[in-house]
Amino acid sequence: MAQNNAHSHRVVADNRKARFNYSISDTYEAGIVLTGTEVKSLRSGKATIGESYAGPSGEELMLYNAYIPEYLQANRFNHEPRRPRKLLLHRREIDKLLGATQREGYTVIPLRIYFNERGRAKVELGLGRGKKLHDKRETEKKRDWDREKARILKGS
Repeated sequence: MAQNNAHSHRVVADNRKARFNYSISDTYEAGIVLTGTEVKSLRSGKATIGESYAGPSGEELMLYNAYIPEYLQANRFNHEPRRPRKLLLHRREIDKLLGATQREGYTVIPLRIYFNERGRAKVELGLGRGKKLHDKRETEKKRDWDREKARILKGS
């Protein structure tokens, strides 16, 4: 249960590979339509959004392939773990995101799912372009150098 000090968010799912595979240019906060068992399952912190993405469904934006496991205490009223879930954004934001994906070749990637101060489940979406292989290598070199630099500074 990671706690973000800048905000009082409780992160329940984090897409750590997203910033490595995509160069994120813009981020958005979206609400998400969930059933009761999905909320309870999210609170246990077992959700994964590694392979998920956001895409259009008519005039709406949906979250596809996000895995929220079934809630074990629920019986026949349980939810389907990988069902598409509606994202709640303002119309202008939806139009901007859909326009960027259709015209400029961007992808809408969920970066993390968290509960805000009021206890509402939110999804942080990133508008990004896929990195090429050389960009990924550059990111890895920078990360290794930062790690090495920290080790050297710690030693002295």
